[in-house]
Amino acid sequence: GSRSQLEDMAPRIVEHPTDLLVSKGEPATLSCKAEGRPAPVVEWYKDGERVETDREDPRSHRTLLPGGSLFFLRILHGRRGKPDEGVYVCVARNYLGEATSRNASLEVAGE
Repeated sequence: GSRSQLEDMAPRIVEHPTDLLVSKGEPATLSCKAEGRPAPVVEWYKDGERVETDREDPRSHRTLLPGGSLFFLRILHGRRGKPDEGVYVCVARNYLGEATSRNASLEVAGE
């Protein structure tokens, strides 16, 4: 019956990020949308390490959008490194479990 609509559900990823090729200094968005009840908390990992966003560090150039996507104000890329380049996954969690998206690689185009 309709009661089942109100049952809590483990998260599932309904929109996965896709590989991106971005020019340095340009904005970029890695998509991720998750469903679940209660609404899952989304975190991003790059090469296995948690990505800090402006929620933890107001100076960060990365913003976690309300739906769960990761937005880069501008892709950082310098002679000393490519801090934004790598393989990203988004992980959605609630008390019932977690769901991990497909891998998406972000590459910086050219020099």
